[in-house]
Amino acid sequence: MTAYVRPADLAEATRVLADHPAWMILAGGTDLMVHAQHQPVPVGILDLWRLPGLGGIDARQRDDRSWLRLGAGTTWREVIADARVQHALPNLVAAAREIGALQIQARGTIGGNLGTSSPVGDSLPVWLALGAEIELRSVHGTRTVPYADYCTGYRKTARGVEELITAVWAPVPATGTRLHWRKVGTRKAQSISKVMAAAALALDGDTITAARIGLGAVADRPIRATAIEAALVGRRLGDDAIAAARAALAIAPITDVRSTAAYRHDVAANLIARFVAA
Repeated sequence: MTAYVRPADLAEATRVLADHPAWMILAGGTDLMVHAQHQPVPVGILDLWRLPGLGGIDARQRDDRSWLRLGAGTTWREVIADARVQHALPNLVAAAREIGALQIQARGTIGGNLGTSSPVGDSLPVWLALGAEIELRSVHGTRTVPYADYCTGYRKTARGVEELITAVWAPVPATGTRLHWRKVGTRKAQSISKVMAAAALALDGDTITAARIGLGAVADRPIRATAIEAALVGRRLGDDAIAAARAALAIAPITDVRSTAAYRHDVAANLIARFVAA
């Protein structure tokens, strides 16, 4: 028989996981339930749905910067509805609106998307573009990991077996930063991604002074388009930036059942070109 624990608080949750690191961690269940019939029966389930201490969105100051701390148990509908996120992180809101149907958005969580760490996870390129950090907690304490270092391979992460994802810290972009997100799939809604792109462009007038670009569904994990980022600095929005971005695109996308490498390469180039248009 599968053991089941629904802890009362985070302290109990970390104790249970420390004692049973092989147990399944269940959040909204929107991913785990889909694959349940194709996986071995878990020896135990740690149910974190609506666990006190895992939800909520808060404005915080840290290292002389403004951040939004988004609890791992926060659902995508809560992300979409939050005025602070709408104002500071519109690209995250845009991604959240594309995560399944309304029922999935009402149940799926930030932490679940990060825990599953699928290369087609809709929110993941956004965390790369924002320079977000993942908060992890165990009985030994709390640590943060830059999202750029968090995803280490296909559905593999830097989370230890005794650690829970407790929050994402997203730095609030400076005034005037242009934030983008776009997903391309086989249809306009409820589609698994073929290519995703997210960007944060810091501007001085119409000149790009810094850029962060995340791509999803083109590799075994979300990736940064670092060559394009470097090529865009000092370029003016419009034809100058578009030409530089296209020339600097240096990715080797995967080919799978959803799309070819050549298609993904061209779509990624077109999405980034839209981001840097005047």
